[in-house]
Amino acid sequence: MKIALFIPCYIDQFYPQVGIATLELLESLGCTVHFPEGQTCCGQPMANTGCEQDAIPTYEHYVETFSGYDYVVTPSGSCAYHVRKHYDIIEQTDAVQHLRKRTLDLSEFLLDVLKVEQLNARFPAKVGLHQSCHGLRGLRLGPGSERNLNAPSALHTLLSMVEGVEIAELERADECCGFGGTFAINEPDISAKMGKDRIADHARAGVEVITAGDMSCLMHLEGILRRQGSPIQVKHIAEILNTKA
Repeated sequence: MKIALFIPCYIDQFYPQVGIATLELLESLGCTVHFPEGQTCCGQPMANTGCEQDAIPTYEHYVETFSGYDYVVTPSGSCAYHVRKHYDIIEQTDAVQHLRKRTLDLSEFLLDVLKVEQLNARFPAKVGLHQSCHGLRGLRLGPGSERNLNAPSALHTLLSMVEGVEIAELERADECCGFGGTFAINEPDISAKMGKDRIADHARAGVEVITAGDMSCLMHLEGILRRQGSPIQVKHIAEILNTKA
């Protein structure tokens, strides 16, 4: 397989260790991974702000950059969702249709394409799993409480393969953290209150680390944790899965 790695803007700028962990994890599982240096943004911030027409050149650049790869893997459910669902407004060439199907969140690629059943990873800590909205409700990486399905989440399945991890039981396991991209800017008070509620749930469960498949959610929660002086850490799931036993 010819695999390309797509790194979201906020990971590139603020959390490069997540991109490195994703690359190392894929390579440890036998993948040869390409990183097209001309990549930029998927266009999600502009679209979420109501300026989707302005994002079209970014969409076209993404297609030009990643055409020719069998899969594009990204450590972000929200970016994967955006490419798959929002690129319907540009001409549906073969390249566009291919990328809309083959741009995958990391957890999807590990479970659905590589069929990973075990990992050589060890992370001895009590971990709280935050189910990001785009991944959970957009990509269907888990059942979601409103769907009333007895099905495992992709992230929970992967975490359960890591030696030493104790996955905390939360009271509201799939509630939004309040980030929502520009929502956090337009409605800062509501956004912060939602984030504090999520952190309180994790704190009641005694977690040491909060993890998720979207670093944007974790960035929001980390800011609140720092202001509270909390010892709880945040780590993208790629970092945990890449912590060798």
